[in-house]
Amino acid sequence: MTLYDRATEAASYILVRTPLRPRIAIVLGSGLGAFADQLENPTAIPFADIPHFPQSTVPGHSGRLVLGTVANVPVAVMQGRVHAYEGYACDEVTFSVRVLGRLGIMQLVLTNAAGGINPAFHQGQLVLLADHINLSGRNPVAGKNEDRFGPRFFDMSEAYSARLRRFAHDASQAMNFRLDEGVYLSVLGPSFETPAEIRAFATMGADLVGMSTVQETIAARHMGIEVLGISCVTNMAAGIQKEPLSHEEVMATGRAVEAQLAELLTRVVPLMAE
Repeated sequence: MTLYDRATEAASYILVRTPLRPRIAIVLGSGLGAFADQLENPTAIPFADIPHFPQSTVPGHSGRLVLGTVANVPVAVMQGRVHAYEGYACDEVTFSVRVLGRLGIMQLVLTNAAGGINPAFHQGQLVLLADHINLSGRNPVAGKNEDRFGPRFFDMSEAYSARLRRFAHDASQAMNFRLDEGVYLSVLGPSFETPAEIRAFATMGADLVGMSTVQETIAARHMGIEVLGISCVTNMAAGIQKEPLSHEEVMATGRAVEAQLAELLTRVVPLMAE
């Protein structure tokens, strides 16, 4: 069975379990899963029940797809994701995005926990992604192209939609806070970066560093899905932060900013749907 057929089978399984036909999807990163609990009329489907769906092994990723409404707008929300550092291949890391595309999703919000490289950022800050640098060593569309998903070669000059970023800025202004923008650099992980690596990444123009999102963005753009990226700066990166880095700190900071992120998403979804 091809990747396209597996994604179609998974999407079909989901569609028969809800009357909703969402065009907007949201992926919630480490420690950021609370937004899904605020959906109206939710239908929750464990990843384990969806055909061919990979399972997250990382704390803070509960592993459910929740379909519901936000201000009467139908949405599909993933509580958690899988990562390449868990041992998953590119097709598995991006399988959920392929399934969302087969569900009919046209706009995708990707959230993540990230280390702050830009010294102007601070722990607990939300930052919009303006662009990314892929240093993971992987690309999910390498190999034989599946034309039913998208073309062999495709443009990435606006990986993160300027139009959707404007909506996010409008939503944050209504909440009386400013959203900065930054460049997200993706590494394979799971080890945190060294101070020397962070200095090198800063020289390359990176403002944030993390272990997710970029492969999902590439797969989404391959299918013509518009992407909005939002990072939570859960810690300052090695060499900037003097204390040792830990996943517990990432989780704690994510939980502290969950309410702000949830309100931002609640405000931006109706703008995206207009």
